Amino acid sequence: MSLSMTRPARIAALRPGPVMLRLLALLGALLLVFALLLGERLFNATAVRSMAFQLPELGILSLAMMIPLLSGGLDLSIIATANLSALAMAFVFTHLGAGQAGMMALACDVAALASGFAVAAAIGLLNGYVIAYLGVSPILATLGSMTMVKGIAIGLTHGNVISGFPAGIVFLGNGSVLGVPMALIVFVLVALPVAVIIGRTPLGAIIAMCGSNQEAVRFSGIDTRRVVLRIYLLSALLSAVAGLVMMARFNSANAAYGESYLLVTILAAVLGGIDPAGGFGKVGGLVMALVILQLISTAANLLGMSQFLTLALWGAILLAVTGVGRLADWLRLRLP
Repeated sequence: MSLSMTRPARIAALRPGPVMLRLLALLGALLLVFALLLGERLFNATAVRSMAFQLPELGILSLAMMIPLLSGGLDLSIIATANLSALAMAFVFTHLGAGQAGMMALACDVAALASGFAVAAAIGLLNGYVIAYLGVSPILATLGSMTMVKGIAIGLTHGNVISGFPAGIVFLGNGSVLGVPMALIVFVLVALPVAVIIGRTPLGAIIAMCGSNQEAVRFSGIDTRRVVLRIYLLSALLSAVAGLVMMARFNSANAAYGESYLLVTILAAVLGGIDPAGGFGKVGGLVMALVILQLISTAANLLGMSQFLTLALWGAILLAVTGVGRLADWLRLRLP
């Protein structure tokens, strides 16, 4: 079987229709099983609200991972970027903003946010430059930047926590608007523009084409190096948003927050229909995958399951869903 035959078959299987149908079927089956096992313990306002508070930070980090994956790359530095950006914001909040009021307090808040996003932008541009202009593979480049950034964060803070932020920042992670968690609103406000960029703009189309065949895109006259710079810059900026949400939720910043999320973001992206080889994926599928993973995590917690068993269940579901897709490809190619 040639690669030219398998690639179109894989793309066909990853189109929005088949992906969403599989995810909806999986979600329906899980809801039925958990309804029988847990009943009102899971399907009540408190449990749903808890899931709504927990999903956004992982969701934004998954969006940060999704964009490099679409281009055929990978960004292992998203967690380290989120934490260093949060620490930069936290430092300004606690050192320059402490005791300020009125316009000075507002100026310090703006300066804090700007410092965090500037740190993230620098990391994203570094990743993009090393990958695009020096030809280093994404996994090695972002592994190096992850290690470097985490080392800087630990070295500057000695592993300590920075805490004590303005009420508005804490509200971002723990408050609600009309019963809807503010963090979930932030996630929606981030996910919608990313969906538009990926699905409705020339940049999104070029990112997907780079994932399919970057050399062909380069020979068509597009400067793929600038595109790669934008990809990793956007990934880093999304990581900074996730860092802001995490520090707001915990009312603190630390170099080690969210480390367990890294592989889960890849799992969520692949489960949501993003082709790990690059070239295809939609935000809608990613969101559905996040809902499924959060549902499993909450149900497992209510059932008293170990966190490690939850991870094992997530991995088993990923294998099952992707295995069914590959089996369908195999049958489609061989049956008349």
